[in-house]
Amino acid sequence: MNTPRQAARQRRHRRTLMLGVTSALIAVGVLAYLVMALLPGRNADAEPAAATPLATTRVKATTAGETGTPTATASPTGSPTPKGAATSTSARPSPTATTPRPQRKPATTSQAGRLQPNTSHQGVATAYEAGDGDGACLLGPSPDLMIAAMNTTDYQTSKACGAYVLVRAANGKSITVRITNECPLPCAPGQLDLSQQAFAKLADLRVGRLPITWSVVSPSTSGTISIRYKTGSSRYWCGIQAIGHRNPVDRLEVRTASGWRQLPRTSYNYFISADGGGCGSAIRLTDIYGEQLTINGIAVRPNVVQPTQVQFARH
Repeated sequence: MNTPRQAARQRRHRRTLMLGVTSALIAVGVLAYLVMALLPGRNADAEPAAATPLATTRVKATTAGETGTPTATASPTGSPTPKGAATSTSARPSPTATTPRPQRKPATTSQAGRLQPNTSHQGVATAYEAGDGDGACLLGPSPDLMIAAMNTTDYQTSKACGAYVLVRAANGKSITVRITNECPLPCAPGQLDLSQQAFAKLADLRVGRLPITWSVVSPSTSGTISIRYKTGSSRYWCGIQAIGHRNPVDRLEVRTASGWRQLPRTSYNYFISADGGGCGSAIRLTDIYGEQLTINGIAVRPNVVQPTQVQFARH
């Protein structure tokens, strides 16, 4: 029979054996795990499986960033949304880049032909206090106040001065006005600033801005054209103005020793001969329809309205 001391020794021996066996099993397990982990077949298969989605995600993020799509937008919406956003963003610059070109081309064409026959234009009508009807065209007081100021674009360095314009409002009413003034910015292309008396024929003044279409017309008239030399004119320098013409004047020429000479036009509606060439000689007017009128016998008399016997034909 074992004594208590022998029994204790046996228990300690059994615990030592169990610990040794357990340690050995653990060591074997760790060794087996390391051997399996280092096998080449398993390592090669595991890496692509993890790397492929990472590479795909990065490419999408880079693409989205390059096309200008915000990362915050791409993350919550997933891959379909960034693709759509990138397509939409890349499609916008093309129209935006080409938009100024069509806008510039019509502007050039309109400046060359705004006052051409049979041409209708859209814009808005506003109103101003016209006083006696005189304005930038320097035509003098108007016999009536059915007049208007033309926006700078369509004023065309005073080419619009004296033109008769038929104005049609969106409400169906219409009126014919004569251009005697210029309406500078912020008047937009197509805009007419009507005298308050003329605007009232189309709508209540409280309306303020009225959508309109307008076109140059050739009205009936019993009057003839007059010529005026500017104050300070002489045979050394002169400014010439035509008044009372039915149709807009496209150009004014004077006869010189070397033939007809076209004079440049100013914004204040005078044609200038800076060196005096042709001052006091025959004058030739051409309207927007191409008709030419030759006027003789007009002396250089500054600031005097001299009537003629001619008028452009009606169209």
